Amino acid sequence: MKLRASALACAIVAGFALSTPALADDLGDIQRMIRAGQLNEALQRVDAGLTSRPKDAQLRFTRGIILTELKRTNDAIAVFLKLTEDFPELPEPYNNLAVLYGSMGQYDKARAALEMAIRTHPSYATAHENLGDVYARLASQSYDKALQLDNGNTGAQVKLSMLRELIGGRPATRTALAAAPAAPAARPATPASSPVATAPARPAAPVPAAAPATAPAPAAKPVPTPAPAPAAVAAAPAASADASSKDVLDAVNAWASAWSSRDVDRYLAAYATEFKPPRGTRAAWAAERRQRIEGKQSIKVTVLAPVVTLQGDTARVSFRQRYDSDRLDVESRKTLIMVKSAGRWLIREERSGG
Repeated sequence: MKLRASALACAIVAGFALSTPALADDLGDIQRMIRAGQLNEALQRVDAGLTSRPKDAQLRFTRGIILTELKRTNDAIAVFLKLTEDFPELPEPYNNLAVLYGSMGQYDKARAALEMAIRTHPSYATAHENLGDVYARLASQSYDKALQLDNGNTGAQVKLSMLRELIGGRPATRTALAAAPAAPAARPATPASSPVATAPARPAAPVPAAAPATAPAPAAKPVPTPAPAPAAVAAAPAASADASSKDVLDAVNAWASAWSSRDVDRYLAAYATEFKPPRGTRAAWAAERRQRIEGKQSIKVTVLAPVVTLQGDTARVSFRQRYDSDRLDVESRKTLIMVKSAGRWLIREERSGG
């Protein structure tokens, strides 16, 4: 299965754990630059801050985030590794190391980093979820190897098929970059998201945010789902009733409804002509999807808490997908990149696990 590093693009979180008013101003400016896609300018600002505060954990952590966004993976790894050496009790650098290792297919290293994150902070939910994804990827590799050695192993074939349906052939480790950590002290007993007041305070537990799969785009507000469609799409928090966003969500509902009713023709018609499957040709992917969908006795797809980001005739819809069939019950993250064609919103790209 071919790995797609774009599924591991970094999330820039809305709040930073702040230690001083001056640092708060610096980080606020840097954050705005990152959200605007001004990554080189943000990196210069961080480097300038580090000349006077070379040991500052927040600035160093933010530097690692920016380097990751710039695809300077080795440099970002070096930053986070040094942070784990200087602040071994901080879980966030370990988690972000795992994200980077996962993007390189180094899942054993990712597993070790996540286990260290959990050891330092046992209630770090993001690290636990990421570790489960890494185990799924490692299992997939083992089943692949088993089939290479014995291609008649039907048990391995079934298990590998289930894993591929779960993780979609994409890298399993998801990004969970947190607010930049402050200088360490005792971590609260339970995760929190409020900023700390002084330099010695530890960071709050990370609050992951949805992120673009490529360079960050200007922030867009989430919009609500419409009333549940036949595919049992759940309602999202109330926001604006933007007509275009509603049309996007109606298209997602129709796609989920077609999948749930095992109407393969209508399901495949929800994909744009430029859609590229995660592996193989479009024709082979369509044949495989038809076989899988029609081979189930029952399917129910539920879309939970969708969030729409619009940019002209392109839309990004992120949600949690609950898939229930007579063979498999699973919940996972999914993102659809949709384009408007001839008045219809169609799926151009489909990402699972990220």
